[in-house]
This record gives sequence, C-alpha cells and structure tokens, in this order.
Amino acid sequence: MEIKNWKNIKDDVYGKVGTQRRDELDRDFESFKIGLLLKKAREERNITQSELAELIDKKREYISKIENNGSNITLKTLFDVVEKGLGGKVKISFEF
Repeated sequence: MEIKNWKNIKDDVYGKVGTQRRDELDRDFESFKIGLLLKKAREERNITQSELAELIDKKREYISKIENNGSNITLKTLFDVVEKGLGGKVKISFEF
C-alpha cells in the first residue's frame, strides 16, 4: 500500500498545479483561510460578530459569511475589518 501525502492526493484528485481545477481549489482554500484568520483575530480580541459589524457599518450576517468563506470580500471591506474593526494592518503579497 502506497502512503500518499496531501500534495500527491491533491495532484491525483484535482490535477497538477496550473490546471484549472487545481487552481480553483487553491484559490478557494486561500479564501477559506482569510475567513479563519479574521475569525481567530476577532475572537482573540473578544469581539462578537455583532460588535465587529457595528464597527465597520455592516450586518452581523455579513461578518458570519466572511468568516465562513472569505471569497467574496472586497479589498475595502478587508481593510475595514482588519484596520477599523480589529485594529490591525493588512499586508498583501504575491507569488510568481
């Protein structure tokens, strides 16, 4: 029985890096991570979703949606959540 690591499994199931299906998986995962990072930061600051929503003039349901899947967050909203709501700074990087 061959033991596979996560990269091999992704290659087998979703295709190699650079294929459409694999790139979509990787993008979706990065969006999911954004939501988790925002949720973790909010919880560490003991702020409820409702309190955060009020700080950035959004609805609590929108904060929940972002935390569960950050894929539809605009850059403006990301900056508002991190800077106005959580008191942090956004750093964005790219890989080529």
